[in-house]
Order: sequence, then structure tokens, then C-alpha cells
Amino acid sequence: MSNKVLIIFTGGTIAMKIDPDLHAAIPALNADEIISTVTNIKNYAELEIMNFCNLPSPHITPKLMMELASVVKKNIERDDITGVVITHGTDTLEETAYLLDLVIKSDKPIVVVGAMRNYSELGYDGSSNLSAAICTAISPRAKKQGVLVVMNNEVNAASEVTKTNTLSLDTFKSPEFGPLGIVDNDEVIFYREKIKSQFIDTQFIEEKVALIKCGPGMESDIINLYIDAGYKGMVIEALGRGNVPPKMMSGIVRAIKSNIPVVMVSRCHTGRVLDTYGYEGGGKHLRDVGVIFGGFLPGQKARIKLMLVLGKTQNLNEVKELFEYNINERK
Repeated sequence: MSNKVLIIFTGGTIAMKIDPDLHAAIPALNADEIISTVTNIKNYAELEIMNFCNLPSPHITPKLMMELASVVKKNIERDDITGVVITHGTDTLEETAYLLDLVIKSDKPIVVVGAMRNYSELGYDGSSNLSAAICTAISPRAKKQGVLVVMNNEVNAASEVTKTNTLSLDTFKSPEFGPLGIVDNDEVIFYREKIKSQFIDTQFIEEKVALIKCGPGMESDIINLYIDAGYKGMVIEALGRGNVPPKMMSGIVRAIKSNIPVVMVSRCHTGRVLDTYGYEGGGKHLRDVGVIFGGFLPGQKARIKLMLVLGKTQNLNEVKELFEYNINERK
């Protein structure tokens, strides 16, 4: 068969069922058991199985994501592999997918997939999601699309997608631009192109990057705590268009003077940050003291990107240039 898909299993709800003693979902299914739920898939593609780990996604660390990236890089270039599918827990799926998108440069499809219902629940969605992911991985249309997330028969770009609901099967959405396409009757249909991709050529990752969410009246104490704890970077989910309470400014300035890059994104679900406001703590003030702007990225993705950028360079000017590269551009 001409289409061969490597499926890398990392765990998550797709591999869980209810433990009768705990009355809660735990990792339980192996790769063969999951594949056996996807009927007739071998009529579409030859499958090669790799068990990377079997972990709930809150147990997945950035270091483990980098190890996964190395495995994908090694196998995606094989002549016999058409594409790669990665099963993953949904809580941190978007971070893993985005990291893979930033560090892997390949024309072949790489698809990340999970499930919202475990195997013991009525309507287990692991089977349909996995089958749609495999169909995407063998589709010629999925080439040169970067890393994709396929859930609930929708195809989203790893750089754009986020988990929007704790329960819904259609939780993974791209709020800013919408899905790239759909999987319909085992065929992948693309409606649009994604935001221009960025490649960060690094084998290293800096894990000590903080993520701080703004609220009214917040001060610099939490920022100072991270500085004193030896953190190497910070991402701030600012208010609105990109503004912070004025008492946070002293900590932000101290961080930048300590050669700690500070990236700003918005806590809003959509819209980019911009230096619109000139008051103390406003976007213009933040830009003037050296804060890096994160465009449309949500905080969790900006943190992953800053980790990778810091794995490549500690120079503040280079960090700014790499982070803001094509941040607001389209193809």
C-alpha cells in the first residue's frame, strides 16, 4: 500500500477508561486496543505504531515535547512514511502541536489528535477523531500545511487553534480565523490558508518561563518573585488591547533591565495587542520600555514560543526579532 502513516501514542483521554475502584478515568488502553476501535482504517492506509508514552496531558512537560519533536523529525523524513499522527491529551494538546509546528520543517502532514470522552463513556470520540486524523495525514492537500490539529471532523492549524470548552466535542477552535477545513466522508477539504509559518531552528528549550495573567490592581510582587527565582522569561496576558495596571510597570522594567524578556499578549480571546494607549501601563508605555508584542497568540502559546526562542538565544534584541517575526502577517 502506498500510504503509510506512523501513529505515535502519547496517552490522554483517548487512551483512558473508568477504573471501577477509583470511579475516575485513568490511562488504560494500549495502542492496539485504540486502533481496533477504528474500523476499516487499514483499507485506507498502512499503519505503523509507536508507543512514546501513556501520560495524561498535564503530565507532559516542554522537555518531553522536545523529545517528541526529535522522534517526529527522525521519522518524518523516511521515504516510506506519508505522514505522522500523534495522539495526545487535550489539556495541553495545543502547546505540543504548536511546539512541533515551530521546530519541525517538513512538507509531509503532521496531525495531532485526541478525544474528549474516554473509552468507558457513551459516544467515545477517539475512534472518529483518529480516523479523521489518519485521512488527513494521507491527503495530498495536507502537505505543506504545517502541524494540524484534527478533532470533531475539523482541521485547524496548530498555530491558531485553542481548546475553548472543558466538555464539548467541538472544543478545539480557531477563534480568530476559523478552521482551515473539514474532513467529510473521509476526504479532507481545505477552505483557506493559515497564518504564515515560522521555523525556529533550535534543539534546546528554556523551561523557566513564567505566564502571568493581569487583573485590576495587580502589582509587581509576582513579577519580582519570578525574577528572584531565576526565571529567564515572562509572558504577560495583559488587559484588552495590551495594557497593564500601573503598579506592574516597576516589575516589568526591572525584568527587562535584568535581561529577562517580557512578552505581552492579551487576555481577550481574539484580537492582537498594539501600542494604542499612551498612559502609564498602556501599550505605548510598554513598547517604549522594551516589552515584546505577541500579536494574536494566547498566553500558553506565547510561553511555548518564548521557551524555544530562549533556547536559541538570550540576547534581548535577537529574542525580540525572532519573537515578532511575521507575528501579524498572512501568507
